[in-house]
Amino acid sequence: MKKIILDVDPGHDDAVAIMFAAASNEIDILGITCVAGNSILENTTQNALKICSFIDRTDINIYAGSNKPLKRKLVTASHVHGENGLEHSGDEIIIPNKYKLQEKDAVDFIVDSCMQNKGITLCPTGPLTNIAKAILKEPHIVNNINEIVFMGGAAMTLGNITPAAEFNIYVDPHAANIVFNSQIPLVMMGLDVTHKVLVDDTITNDILSIGNKSSKLFRDLINFYSIFHKEKYNTTSSPLHDPCVIGYILNNKLFSGKKANLIVEENSELTMGKTVVDWLEVSTRTKNCLVVNDVDSDNFFKLLKDKFSLLP
Repeated sequence: MKKIILDVDPGHDDAVAIMFAAASNEIDILGITCVAGNSILENTTQNALKICSFIDRTDINIYAGSNKPLKRKLVTASHVHGENGLEHSGDEIIIPNKYKLQEKDAVDFIVDSCMQNKGITLCPTGPLTNIAKAILKEPHIVNNINEIVFMGGAAMTLGNITPAAEFNIYVDPHAANIVFNSQIPLVMMGLDVTHKVLVDDTITNDILSIGNKSSKLFRDLINFYSIFHKEKYNTTSSPLHDPCVIGYILNNKLFSGKKANLIVEENSELTMGKTVVDWLEVSTRTKNCLVVNDVDSDNFFKLLKDKFSLLP
């Protein structure tokens, strides 16, 4: 069983990732840490509590982390996820009175967990602020972390928040560089691969056919999430970014990529947050990251459906 910490900013696709992970008995979720990103921290923490309440996993402890990036002003994705981060999805979910945020800060939880458990995998699906702060606070955690599998970046494709940058890395490029320079093994689930995991009405209806309440919430999440992509890109499908991290944890054979050097632009406003990937090995910089760029999407969605069938 793999011990993981989910570091999230829910977000419709984060919500799917949480449900995906929670349904998988191959994964031991030590805790969920929240960060500001898709929405402000007050919303992302509430959304995490909502999702875990909905799937009857109030045993999972949730921790509030960073409410802003290390150096920059917070940018959110309300244009994609709505003002509360989970617009039109789970509005009716009631969080039990006894299920509250843990008092411990998310950064302290990450540090303590990594110092007490060797071989943890960190799974960030939002800006990397919490992870960077944990590394800065206790550098020794790098020796105990098995790997960081993160959703973020774009190697050979265009950005989705600026022409150059993917949203999660753009929000806190300084944190990203701290993480990428930490010497912790990295796996990048960037737009190169997540744009190949496309959910459309056929896939949504296939998961809905499970017939449980979680499959209905999946439909609601995707229906709202798809509005932005239909209006912005005139497409009938939407990339399911964050669940790719969980798919990789469960079966990395579904994915393929290449080891390469990865750094982030943090000085130029024009290209701020661009993930510079040395795919062609034109520099002598160390190959610090497995950059994933392909996926067996059919079997990914089969795995997702299998796990959702185990949820309430």
